[in-house]
Amino acid sequence: MEVQRVQVLALGGLHKLPEHFIRPAHEQPENTKAIEGLSLPVISLSQPHDVLVQEISAASKEWGVFLIKDHGVAPSLIKQLQEVGQGFFELPKEVKEKYANVPSEGKFEGYGTKMIKNPDQKVEWVDYYFHLMSPPSKVNHAIWPKHPSEYREVTEEYTKEILRMTYQIFALLSEGLNLESEALRTQLGGDELEVEMKINMYPPCPQPELALGVEPHTDMSALTILITNDVPGLQIWKDDNWVAVDYVPDALYIHIGDQIEILSNGKYRSILHRSVVNKERTRMSWAVFCCPPGEAAIGPLPQLLDEQNPAKYSTKTYAEFRHRKINKLPQ
Repeated sequence: MEVQRVQVLALGGLHKLPEHFIRPAHEQPENTKAIEGLSLPVISLSQPHDVLVQEISAASKEWGVFLIKDHGVAPSLIKQLQEVGQGFFELPKEVKEKYANVPSEGKFEGYGTKMIKNPDQKVEWVDYYFHLMSPPSKVNHAIWPKHPSEYREVTEEYTKEILRMTYQIFALLSEGLNLESEALRTQLGGDELEVEMKINMYPPCPQPELALGVEPHTDMSALTILITNDVPGLQIWKDDNWVAVDYVPDALYIHIGDQIEILSNGKYRSILHRSVVNKERTRMSWAVFCCPPGEAAIGPLPQLLDEQNPAKYSTKTYAEFRHRKINKLPQ
């Protein structure tokens, strides 16, 4: 069965959204307008260590999301990463289709678009490319795009930077809970931490007020590190309102995911967020999900529990958690 790509629909001069992209009225952006002008915490990693612990801990408790600057990732590398991602989506359709994934057969890596499983299902206005970045033992470079030719070199360089930053943030979050700096990293699999890249491509949409690029969700990861192009669209849920997130050049967006919420017994919050789309411009984002290996048992850390602070979450393997989340089963 041929998959209908959103990019092909958009390039075909579509004037009216097909029914399966039109969200229910209570989800439509025109009925759930976001607050503009509210700034997320922006944290410079060049500050003294104790200041960083305090600021990142506070942002993770109150917001579940923050931006980091002075992070040491060269702006030129970020630009290259964006160029090779854009370059893939500019390839002819028949070239891109060689990398198509088949989720129904368990082949999740590659070029994808969500399909309709039943007539009532609503789908998102997005095409994507998904693949593992780390650990090396689980990476399948045959799945990575061969074009643009620089894709692998650039992405491997970015992977090194992602791991450096992820371990630094894990340490700061651990210390914010009055734990040893290695506590979260150890629980999340240490060097077996799985790092996944998802490049999201949201083409111009004829009726953006009726559609969503990504529906409201929290990330099942431990941590998500995001960069975007200059087209806004990310919105977060804060104090019973959607809040529009501004584009900040060269900053990295850090989302607390479900696994860190669980490990912290709810002290840090996994951020509910969604993505809206644009009528004139293509939005792109590069989301890197940092996840424990499937066999890792994730539950509230015992050091954080006592009679006054009982466990709020059950302990289960990440594989079990992921299965339940994907299939919308209770945790």
